[in-house]
Amino acid sequence: MNFEELIFKRQSDRKYLPNAVAKEDVMKCLEAARMAPSACNSQPWKFVVVDDRAKLMEMAEAAAGLGMNKFAHSVPVMVAVVLEKMNFTAKIGSMVKNKDYCMLDLGIAVEHFCLQAADLGLGTCIMGWFDEKRISKLLNVPRGKRIPLIISLGYPDAPVRNKVRKPLEEMSSWNEY
Repeated sequence: MNFEELIFKRQSDRKYLPNAVAKEDVMKCLEAARMAPSACNSQPWKFVVVDDRAKLMEMAEAAAGLGMNKFAHSVPVMVAVVLEKMNFTAKIGSMVKNKDYCMLDLGIAVEHFCLQAADLGLGTCIMGWFDEKRISKLLNVPRGKRIPLIISLGYPDAPVRNKVRKPLEEMSSWNEY
């Protein structure tokens, strides 16, 4: 498929088939994330792939608080995205310009992962609502490191939805605000 088809196919999937995801497909998604650009090539991320059934159930419980992310119980793979330190140059630039380069970089890497998944016929959902301390402990993430996002990964069990977005004229302009 071409890029335009891919961006219309990629969506937040919240219903998955029970089928296992081939390790080689997960590796392709990780490689896509690895190739993402980052400020000063800092690459401030680590993707922790979870396919162990017991850990998946615990992650689902940590993600499904207050009625959110109930679908997490049916996900065959989850990926915790751990924020790593920026290199010195990126950190200085981030401070001088008052811009959180590491979170911008993380978002780009996560979207690379999700676009590759869509290209392989896999579905994803990027989640920010979860019990971070519980997942950090479960995955033995070192103290002081953050997990800003987790990603569900599997074969979607729902059709591609029509996208509802602001009109182009509302979300963009030329030569001035």
